[in-house]
Amino acid sequence: MSGVSVTWRSPLSRRTASWVSHAGAVRALVGRDWRITRSYRAALVTDLSFGCLNLLVYYYISHALKVSVRGGLDGAPSYFAFAAVGVSLSVVLQAAMTGVSRRLREEQLTGTLEALCAQPISASEIALGLAGFPFLFAVFRAFVYLLMAGLLLGLSFGHCAWLGLVVSFLVTGLAVGAVGVALAGLVLVFKRAEAVGSLGVFGMTLLGGAFFPTAVLPHWVRPLADVVPTRFAFEAARDALFGRGDWFAATLPLIGMGAVFGMVSLLLFSLALRHSVRHGTLNQY
Repeated sequence: MSGVSVTWRSPLSRRTASWVSHAGAVRALVGRDWRITRSYRAALVTDLSFGCLNLLVYYYISHALKVSVRGGLDGAPSYFAFAAVGVSLSVVLQAAMTGVSRRLREEQLTGTLEALCAQPISASEIALGLAGFPFLFAVFRAFVYLLMAGLLLGLSFGHCAWLGLVVSFLVTGLAVGAVGVALAGLVLVFKRAEAVGSLGVFGMTLLGGAFFPTAVLPHWVRPLADVVPTRFAFEAARDALFGRGDWFAATLPLIGMGAVFGMVSLLLFSLALRHSVRHGTLNQY
């Protein structure tokens, strides 16, 4: 008989260890990006200040316009309250859609993408790790903008369901972020494809009702406006902030879209990364 002992591990414990390992890789990438951003304090303050100034523009526009509250402002008491949600949530949309591709470009420009891919981490971990910090920081910025609008510009939180507001922002980022991961795959293969993301964010915010009610859109555009993910995103956030209706019902389509888009986009990103490694084009931009 051999003196070697064998330790049996259940499938559940092995799966748990695998998830912990994956989460550790993603957390390391998010932490690295946070330390880089924190080191540029002037840029950090400027970034936050710009969003607050953007809200100020809409605050004065709301004073210049006479908009009927009963004309379809999704329960918002004023046009400024309506636009404040649109401006804040658009920050999350921009980061979710273009965050991975932008970080991927930075990795290529600094020559660190090959070193990152040489580490014992999967394509999914790379995608989630690169997307993590831009997305979380965008959610933080969005709430800073809303709080500043409440403190300085009179936005009311009297009927706000805070859990619903947080959930709507997070679920929106996950649904749109899945599309952003697929876009990052396009950047890997076709290089300068990140402009598609900016165009996509512009179109989705326009059609989704970020800055004006979708009722003012041409009739032939409204069927498209009814199905874009941002329509449900803005509806859920406004329902939660203004206490109108069931915010959870508006998040359900986003959860479904995020699940489907997420699986497809991670597969596409993995194939794109494999293609770039095989052809030696990881650092070509």
